[in-house]
Amino acid sequence: MFAPVLLALALLSDPAAVAAPPAEVVRRLPADEARQGVAVDADHVYAIDNGRIGKYDKRTGRKVAEWAGDPTLFPHLNSCAVVEAQLVCASSNYPATPMTSSVEMFDPQTLAHVGTVALGPGTGSLTWVIRKDGFWWATFANYDERGGDPGRDHRSTVLVKFDDDWRRVSAWLFPETVLARFAPRSSSGGVWGPDGLLYVTGHDEQELYVLALPEAGGTLRHVATIPMAAPGQAIAWDETQGHVWGVDRARLELIEMRPPVVTAP
Repeated sequence: MFAPVLLALALLSDPAAVAAPPAEVVRRLPADEARQGVAVDADHVYAIDNGRIGKYDKRTGRKVAEWAGDPTLFPHLNSCAVVEAQLVCASSNYPATPMTSSVEMFDPQTLAHVGTVALGPGTGSLTWVIRKDGFWWATFANYDERGGDPGRDHRSTVLVKFDDDWRRVSAWLFPETVLARFAPRSSSGGVWGPDGLLYVTGHDEQELYVLALPEAGGTLRHVATIPMAAPGQAIAWDETQGHVWGVDRARLELIEMRPPVVTAP
């Protein structure tokens, strides 16, 4: 086990962020559904595919439950996160247009579908949604090519803060240094770390972008970039270990990683 590397970051006027040491790979678990993302709780990891979810014992890697949805109702699950007693998933109609999105809820014990919130069109394609400080934080992707609505491209990707009734409270654009790495796709995953920073992935790059809410204005601040083994897609933060989980679509594997410690001013 490597000791965490502490990155003391000075406040930078230059938009370029600090290049951090790579996240250490702890282990890989095979999972047939490891194509879109991963969720995690104390005892299990959940592999996410377009219309499938596999639940795996974290200790043994054995599959203990699975779910498959009607593709007309669940054309494209993008990511999931365990929030209290529910598995909360971001869903969209990708690559159909106009883009529309929903939040789908599952029972993490049985993987039964238990609820839905229709968010509708107009913002982009919902790729990830998480909970923090009594609010929902959701990112809507926009694309340059297939699956994008006319008049918007990857630069229109937006992080939206919602209240409990899914009313929009605030919203932020992503910084140019991160958008350049998203292009021509968008953000596929994001989690709040216990350090209060936002850890975000793109669609393909083997990088984890560390972001912070700005002191003013409507654009997130790029703090650091962490190389990682997972080639983009949705991620999960394992609070029991302080690790980040990702997926390797080509190898159909879940990857557990130990990221360096990052501190922002």
